Amino acid sequence: MSREKITIVGAGNVGGSAAQRLAEKNGYEIVLLDIVEGLPQGKALDLAQAGAVCGYDAPIRGTNRYDETADSSVVVITSGIARKPGMSRSELLATNANIVRSVVQEVAARSPAAVLVVVANPLDAMTYVAYRVSGFPKQRVVGMAGILDSARFSTFIARELNVSVHNVHAMVLGGHGDAMVPLIRYTTVSGRPVEEWISKDKLDALVKRTRDGGAEIVNLLKTGSAYYAPAASAVEMVEAIIRDENKVLPCAALCEGEYGLSGTYMGVPVRLGKHGVEEILEYTLTPEEQAAFDLSAQGVSELCEEVDNILGG
Repeated sequence: MSREKITIVGAGNVGGSAAQRLAEKNGYEIVLLDIVEGLPQGKALDLAQAGAVCGYDAPIRGTNRYDETADSSVVVITSGIARKPGMSRSELLATNANIVRSVVQEVAARSPAAVLVVVANPLDAMTYVAYRVSGFPKQRVVGMAGILDSARFSTFIARELNVSVHNVHAMVLGGHGDAMVPLIRYTTVSGRPVEEWISKDKLDALVKRTRDGGAEIVNLLKTGSAYYAPAASAVEMVEAIIRDENKVLPCAALCEGEYGLSGTYMGVPVRLGKHGVEEILEYTLTPEEQAAFDLSAQGVSELCEEVDNILGG
């Protein structure tokens, strides 16, 4: 059986959870890479042994060597550090930009035809780092952004209405997290607009909870941040690419004219297939939605300018 190779860089909670989900698909060769000796090897061995119980035999190995990632079809980049007490936003940006730069230089040299799926934070800016450093076409560098925000929004709506989350279809654009732009008009429950189900005040509260979704989990966990849903979101992207599903998903993609943006990575609806971003879909926005989108884009553009200074040029 011929299997596409998927590399996951970063064997922390997000990377490990993504490796588990991909292993359970039983269709891929998985490489889990981390700079910490023993960590990826231990998780890979544990996952392999779980296969005897769960019924999968996907080859999975852990490594500290980039050579083992060669000829990957997709590389998922989860590397980076969380913001520490006393660390400024600029310091976090610089630290993670340098980490992602180093990772991308290594994987791009060994898998020049791969699609890069970026999960590192700050998400939109790190995807821009990967694009600049890799030299890949814009289609093959994409970030996991709105899928997670949309999943959170869908979950809160489903719980509010006591319906299956499968009945809820939400679309969230813009920068990941605080700067997200939920498109209420395009959010439906069993085909009906969500505004017909939920009052404006309650809907506003659900939007706010979605915006604060990551922080809510951080506050509950005390140490660490969300990883099950981010990993699941990344795996949905990997499968859409490998299986050439042409699935419409909100992802961080390089806009060059779309939505009035130029040279900026933003969360927008894309058609995701074997080449990565096959197409950016432009939704008609109301003046209020466009204003919120533009404000979000301004923040991301400022981060990308900082990235240019860090990378030089």
